[in-house]
Amino acid sequence: MSDTELTCRCCVVGGGPAGMMAGLLLARSGIDTIVLEKHADFLRDFRGDTVHPSTLEVMAELGLLEKFLARPHSEMRQAVGEVGGESLVVADFARLPTRCKFVAMMPQWHFLDFLAEKAARYPTFRLLRETEAETLLVDGARVAGVGARTKEGALALRADLVLGCDGRHSTLRRAAGLVPRDLGAPMDVLWLRLSRRDSDPRDVLGRFDAGRILILLDRGDYWQCAFVIAKGEIDAIKARGLARFRAELARLVPALADRTEEISDWEQVKLLTVTVDRLERWHRPGLLCIGDAAHAMSPIGGVGINLAIQDAVAAANLLVPWLRAHAGPVDEAPLAALQRRRMLPTRLTQGMQLFIQNRIVRRVLDERQSLKPPRALKLLLRLPWLGRVPGRLLGMGFRPEHVRVDIGLGSPKPGRTA
Repeated sequence: MSDTELTCRCCVVGGGPAGMMAGLLLARSGIDTIVLEKHADFLRDFRGDTVHPSTLEVMAELGLLEKFLARPHSEMRQAVGEVGGESLVVADFARLPTRCKFVAMMPQWHFLDFLAEKAARYPTFRLLRETEAETLLVDGARVAGVGARTKEGALALRADLVLGCDGRHSTLRRAAGLVPRDLGAPMDVLWLRLSRRDSDPRDVLGRFDAGRILILLDRGDYWQCAFVIAKGEIDAIKARGLARFRAELARLVPALADRTEEISDWEQVKLLTVTVDRLERWHRPGLLCIGDAAHAMSPIGGVGINLAIQDAVAAANLLVPWLRAHAGPVDEAPLAALQRRRMLPTRLTQGMQLFIQNRIVRRVLDERQSLKPPRALKLLLRLPWLGRVPGRLLGMGFRPEHVRVDIGLGSPKPGRTA
């Protein structure tokens, strides 16, 4: 028995990139929308930072690009890597047919705070923080809402449509009996911080050496470091001791060797268990999963946040006209149409990630093999202009979505502007 009941047309579960973008797009279209976020804020240290040109294009289409780029960020115009001592441009974004020819490196909490702030302008938007969805409410064979837990007690939220945006460990997809297909991953990632100095290079750096990969993300006054290890290797690394771990960091990036002592405890090193999977069916009557809830991505290329945004844009484009034209529960037809539209780019993106994982990452993490640049990377060294190809794939994806002009007809609250 719930203590409180609420109703809305669309309940979005999860305040990540897919959920917050979907909430903004639906609310600005006049659709009564409630977003549930289980945390009190968006401040999580180990989330994706890369906002790709395709997502920046969406921000421009919403008329928000200038204000968005006023938030703290850095700009990556080329992805640079060092493999076996050879430096090369892996991806070049200079020739993309987009307004922004760079990846914006922005802590995800700034990105999500921005979306929440802009969505809050609309009277049809509500964000319920510290509200965790625990179960689905059903009416016969149809999902009719969610049962959630708040600080005050139980909440029953009834909706014509539930959008599952609650991540790779989605409670909703499990409750709906939607089982993802595990595509495998040969690696895990250790996240840690090292201080950054003005004399350090500003570009994102990828360092590849036999048995190890280290990615450095510039966060202004510190480096967010992604230390890639073989799947399940964490216990062996800890057994060798923290001093050995710091020595490996120093070997990979000698310029930061004088800062590795900042890692004084294993509590400063967080494990991300990498999963690559996808649902073969993204929906049930009354429920649609998008973003990581539908397809967990590898961290390779940092494309997960952008694929989630593209899902949200496509969902709004398809669902808003239906919601305006029909009263009551949402049919499965528009939900199935969304899956058909987004399944191909999902499969192609994951296929690209799996190819890189199995042909490059797995080889690098095998300490028994001497590390030399693969043939494809050697070709990039000889013909740098080829970097435009991965630049386009990373920067725009396989099916970039665009905000339909005719769905943004909602009005902000009085006195609230962009």
